[in-house]
Amino acid sequence: MNMDELKRQAAARALEHVRDGMKLGLGTGSTARHFVDLLGEKVRAGLNVVGVPTSEATRIQAEQCGVPLTTLDDVDRLDLTVDGADEIDAALNLIKGGGGALLREKIVATASDRMIVIADDSKWVDVLGRFPLPVEVIPFGLAATQRAMAAAFAQTGNSGHMVLRKGKDGHVFVTDGGHCIVDAHLGQIADAPRLAGLLTAIPGVVEHGLFIGLADLAVLAGAQGIRVIERR
Repeated sequence: MNMDELKRQAAARALEHVRDGMKLGLGTGSTARHFVDLLGEKVRAGLNVVGVPTSEATRIQAEQCGVPLTTLDDVDRLDLTVDGADEIDAALNLIKGGGGALLREKIVATASDRMIVIADDSKWVDVLGRFPLPVEVIPFGLAATQRAMAAAFAQTGNSGHMVLRKGKDGHVFVTDGGHCIVDAHLGQIADAPRLAGLLTAIPGVVEHGLFIGLADLAVLAGAQGIRVIERR
């Protein structure tokens, strides 16, 4: 079974948590795409749900699949968000943002009663940080922001190098919100909760890819089948 089939299995298991009448956060990325596809099949078969997409790419896909959409301006809370992750640790803390949608993903996850993370089991790690940590920043004062980020890394016992993300065309990557992303290559992240707080306090940082205490359930698909982990 290839990686794509494993991701679809995880998405199918998460879909079992969806009930008629739910308001859903719709994630971004390769695994979340499978969930939106499968959700669209259920909607066409009569399931009554409404979704809030976490990116323009997800919005376009959901519309193509026939999933009704709304915004967080029109609903107070979401029942459930289903999204992928770049890394997941045993406490269900996450690194997200590999696809560049971390800001909207975190807004939607925070507005949800529950968050289910779906992934193939290669995303499961003992310590976060093998995947570069995305930090969304405004372009103004970028060097000053990076110096403040380096200080935050040092305060928490982390070190590594930072790279301004480029798109496939070689130009600076721009998020749906019009910001840039700095990818911090830290190897292993010491004291992720404290680092998250320090990064949030930096004026030039819009958001970061550490999702601490947001995921309630992880559905991991691997060669041995589906593994479901609840946050302790």
